[in-house]
Amino acid sequence: MTFKPGVHKDRNIARRGGGGGGRIAVGGGIGTVVLIGLYLLLGGDPAGLGTLLGGSEAPAPQDTQAQQGGAGLEHCQTAEDANSRADCRVEFTAMSVFHTWEKQLPEQANITFEEPGLVVFDQTTNSGCGVAQGNTGPFYCPADRSAYFDVSFFQQLEQLGGENAPLAQMYIVAHEYGHHIQNLEGTLGLSDYNNPGEDSNAVKIELQADCYAGIWAHWADKGEDAMLETITPEQVESAIATAQAVGDDNIQRRSGGEVQPDQWTHGSSQQRAESFLAGYRTGKMNACDTLGRHVYAE
Repeated sequence: MTFKPGVHKDRNIARRGGGGGGRIAVGGGIGTVVLIGLYLLLGGDPAGLGTLLGGSEAPAPQDTQAQQGGAGLEHCQTAEDANSRADCRVEFTAMSVFHTWEKQLPEQANITFEEPGLVVFDQTTNSGCGVAQGNTGPFYCPADRSAYFDVSFFQQLEQLGGENAPLAQMYIVAHEYGHHIQNLEGTLGLSDYNNPGEDSNAVKIELQADCYAGIWAHWADKGEDAMLETITPEQVESAIATAQAVGDDNIQRRSGGEVQPDQWTHGSSQQRAESFLAGYRTGKMNACDTLGRHVYAE
């Protein structure tokens, strides 16, 4: 997956985060990564991690960089930068995602797109939803309407059976901004991690975000102003493999436990892959109507 030659940015989309004022009380290693992944991976709220993992620290104040701006990724300027560096790829993917939804959201849902924030951080940072660490995984915080990424997370995907490939990374970025679309729709708050299960709203919200990521991929390489080269079947397979890797059933198996659908918060490997493909194949929000709202254009 590559950005087209000549693609460049005319402003900083990303802000560099860092210097978190506290820590979430968790340990290290793959066991913790898996446990966190079950709750947070690709869309959770770090404010609840303390309770989930037995910690007692309160969320730290919001990241002033996320709220007021801050240093950007000045080394990320061109398509070549985005094709060779993970942090630049995150920023350029966000640009592509914003471009897609600026057009598709008004046309398909009659909602005006409002640009969210993007924070790329190293190891730890503060957000409007509390302290984030690299091993919490990427997440979208509705409190400050920003998505947070420590790109070292991409290497952890391979531990879960996913692929650390460009489109797989981009799928993760697009998924997080799928939660921003839900926030604009007024449905993100329906997700309730305290009431998990295969038919829960938490799962429905996460599967819809996977489908919205597929919508982005459908449109990202189309039109004269598309930022991406044509997406190949092999690249799509890398995104599917990653969607399957972060399925609740796969995470439960890899954490050494039994598959327990009543504890699911994100959906099974099969559901996540199917949801991404539903959006990718159609480019339509009505193919992503996991909540059964029937409000999207045909």
